[in-house]
Amino acid sequence: MKPLKVNKARLWDSLMEMAKIGATEKGGCCRLALTDLDRQARDLYIQWAKEAGCSIRIDAVGNIMATRPGEDMSLAPVGTGSHLDTQPTGGKYDGVFGVLSGLEVVRSLNDNGIKTRHPIEISVWTNEEGSRFAPAMMGSGVVSGRFTLQEILDKTDVDGIRLGDELERIGYAGDTPVTGREYHAFFETHIEQGPYLEAENKVIGVVTGGQGQRWYDVELTGQESHAGTTPMHLRTDALTCASSLILAVQAIAQQHKPGCGTVGFMQVMPNSRNTIPGKINLSVDLRHPDDAQLSAMDTELTKTVERLVAETGVQIHLKPIWYYAPIPFDKNCIEAVRGSAADLGYSHMDIIAGAGHDACYVSDFAPTSMVFTPCLNGISHNEIESTTPEECEAGCSVLLNAMLRMAEVVSADTDREEERLVLHRVGEL
Repeated sequence: MKPLKVNKARLWDSLMEMAKIGATEKGGCCRLALTDLDRQARDLYIQWAKEAGCSIRIDAVGNIMATRPGEDMSLAPVGTGSHLDTQPTGGKYDGVFGVLSGLEVVRSLNDNGIKTRHPIEISVWTNEEGSRFAPAMMGSGVVSGRFTLQEILDKTDVDGIRLGDELERIGYAGDTPVTGREYHAFFETHIEQGPYLEAENKVIGVVTGGQGQRWYDVELTGQESHAGTTPMHLRTDALTCASSLILAVQAIAQQHKPGCGTVGFMQVMPNSRNTIPGKINLSVDLRHPDDAQLSAMDTELTKTVERLVAETGVQIHLKPIWYYAPIPFDKNCIEAVRGSAADLGYSHMDIIAGAGHDACYVSDFAPTSMVFTPCLNGISHNEIESTTPEECEAGCSVLLNAMLRMAEVVSADTDREEERLVLHRVGEL
């Protein structure tokens, strides 16, 4: 069977329709996990999946599984999927592109009358972003066994609201067990969130693995005091100390290239212009594709904290909250992506995932790979995040053909396929 392409216009229209939920003034999206907006996005997705002939299950951590039947339902499905939650000032494509690509795969199979031996399953994973509730990738992490269900249900946001209560409130505390999930193969399609594909002028990134990450919560405690009456040499300024820590995180990353170090969250207390800050809460995010280098970065961060405590008198509590080692993806799945890109005539390159993705946790229990597509200037987690209908079509078409390689085509409506090819050629004229 000739390689297939998806319906570009339909995929793009779905992305734009979903982007209306939580749309921001600057053109992005804000759909924090388990908010009412997240519920609206989930409801719309389920409506579309049912219309495409999928059955729906929801598990105890809120993951949604939409299944297109295969000829042999006793076989493990070939899976795909991603997430619908976003950053507070996120874009239209991060996560949702992977979910709606899975839906477009099912729609395209329906269009072409294709039956597969293995079922096809699309997953919407709960709280991938880790923005409202930390850590990230909670839904896939529970299924993989990285986290227990109860510890995740008991997580709270900055307002003390419990995750399990929010699942109940929005109606997505399902009854399907989180254990026992299997995939014959799993693929996740995603915008790259980096500059490499664009810089190399490549259409497809064949993702061979994910870099490791270490997340920390840091609490710095100094002494609040009057900004005008306390001499500089007698101050124990938590914010000044935090500034030194932030610069140290940057330096650690620069010394361990291509590692990354980020402080992306901070709370200043009492946050008054004429009071010396007495307490700071902040986050640290360290990443590296080599686990030995990531461990060295962790050691240097710990030593930096010890040095700052001694030098400033500020007490610092460094709490590791999340770690996963660099992850190699499955060779057969990688080859399915690479071969599908070649069959479709798309330029491609091997690439390491710099961000955390649900596919990284799925790889704990299933053969896995990812498909990357370019995003403008490599910018993501930003309202100006941008891609094109053509780039989305290419990534989704590679996903479709990679999944078909694993799902085993049983039969296809050749008349429908010929009609599709004719319409495609007409559309190019």
